[in-house]
Amino acid sequence: MKNLIQLGLAAVLSATFITAKAQSKETENSTVWEISGNGLTKPSYIAGTFHIMCSQDFEIKPKVMKALEKSDQFVMEINYTDPAEMAAMQTMYQTDKKLSDQLTPEESAELDNVLADYGTDLKKMDHSSSQGLYALISLKALPCPQTDIKLYEIELLQNALKNKKKVFGLEKVNDQMTSINKAYDLKAVIGQLKMGKEYEILLKKMVAAFKKEDVQSVYSLFKDDKIMNAEQEKLMLTDRNKNWAEKMPEMKKKESAFFAIGSAHLMGENGIILLLRSKGYTVKPILSL
Repeated sequence: MKNLIQLGLAAVLSATFITAKAQSKETENSTVWEISGNGLTKPSYIAGTFHIMCSQDFEIKPKVMKALEKSDQFVMEINYTDPAEMAAMQTMYQTDKKLSDQLTPEESAELDNVLADYGTDLKKMDHSSSQGLYALISLKALPCPQTDIKLYEIELLQNALKNKKKVFGLEKVNDQMTSINKAYDLKAVIGQLKMGKEYEILLKKMVAAFKKEDVQSVYSLFKDDKIMNAEQEKLMLTDRNKNWAEKMPEMKKKESAFFAIGSAHLMGENGIILLLRSKGYTVKPILSL
């Protein structure tokens, strides 16, 4: 389980901010939603997660855990219990192609200076992938040491395994990495690294809003195009949401499912909630359970 937690930390670090921007016309607020109707014999649930935060801020609402208890299956973005997925995850942050070989001497020097703000340098990070660099942003933005970090999905997974739930994933590690690579090339990631202080402020506001289940405020914090432009939003949110929405009906057809996905994927015109509603399902926020 320790290795699983370490890999889970690696997986969410680069995704924490990359998948953050979303807009919605919804007026509903909740961290967990019920899916019913359209032939379902039992309701299923969607939990909007906050991938990573400090333990002092960490909380999973009782209604979220109750929804998980009522479900037969636990479905994450990626199935962390799949050995093949874990093997893929172990290699996704390293590459044989050096960062310095992809940059001019001037760009390399600039990146080295930027990395100093993150407590490292280009020599140490030269074999990292773009995602490896992006992971530094989340670590720096968190106001606590790594030993004090809590991972929302991992906490849910541990509970699901304890209660012998079936575990599945909505996509493969390689699918996720393909989306990230298309959305954020090396120079785009370096540009994001330069915004380190802005991410610290953003994360603090996000955590406060999430703790109050004020998801609309969470989303409003991510409308700045410096974080995610329209094309990046399409690659990181819209396209993946549509793929997931096609898989979800079959996964909850015979048994109830609890879907744990990043909160940004829930909302917006191409968010999971509206996509499922368009397929005939009733999706409503749960205030208590």
